[in-house]
Amino acid sequence: MTAPARLSPGDPAPGFSLPTDTGGQLTLADLRGRKVVLYAYPAAMTPGCTKQACDFRDSLASLQAAGYEVVGISPDKPEKLAKFRERDAITFPLVADVDKTVLTTYGAYGEKQMYGRTVTGVIRSTFVIDEEGRIERALYNVKATGHVAKLRRDLGLD
Repeated sequence: MTAPARLSPGDPAPGFSLPTDTGGQLTLADLRGRKVVLYAYPAAMTPGCTKQACDFRDSLASLQAAGYEVVGISPDKPEKLAKFRERDAITFPLVADVDKTVLTTYGAYGEKQMYGRTVTGVIRSTFVIDEEGRIERALYNVKATGHVAKLRRDLGLD
């Protein structure tokens, strides 16, 4: 497997319709007209992913005040996402991409380096999507810790 194709600013954000942590469905079309921060993470309830989700949770009010909706996407099943939401009081939608189709389309699933080895998995990434459904920012290989603070600075929120 080779490195996935990556999105760039100006690209149309790939559409999706995925099950959520609350038992519903969320589509990108549902969010049209709003700015969206879609972030891809490897696995719910792991230390790094928990830290990142809690950072987004703790920044949600200021992100929403600036017009951004936050959505987390992982290959976890909706039931695991529901436990994650409940355990860590996550207050934004988590969507399940169990077959990794959407993650792959966004370039957030494929070969990556982990502990000096090449492995296949979720590439921790964040996408800022504008009101028209276009990629404003595509950030790959982001760090779990400190990423939300850096994103807030880059978006001019701090």
